Amino acid sequence: MRPGVSLKPGTPVEDVFPLVEAETPVELVLVMTVEPGFGGQKFMPEMMDKVRTLRKKYQSLDIEVDGGLGPSTIDAAASAGANCIVAGSSVFGAPDPGQVISALRKSVEASQIKS
Repeated sequence: MRPGVSLKPGTPVEDVFPLVEAETPVELVLVMTVEPGFGGQKFMPEMMDKVRTLRKKYQSLDIEVDGGLGPSTIDAAASAGANCIVAGSSVFGAPDPGQVISALRKSVEASQIKS
């Protein structure tokens, strides 16, 4: 198990800085790209500013995104610096879930190579 923290859309990214910099720091920050509560919501691209801020400040931090992730939004999340992806509706609602998973993985891996 690893310690982590989640950021809702309305929570300022700066609120997690003390947790990442603590003596016993969190190792993962989950940036919610929708309001938590139910699946199928629309991705909030403005949350990528939080991801970019975290990636710039903490290069080795695991940054996860959750909410509205799929083939049309993955590049925005990956290029912002997310290296962990949660995808529900886009995978489970797809005719070929394996293809969607492969596309998501490919985008994240390609962005990590560029960094």
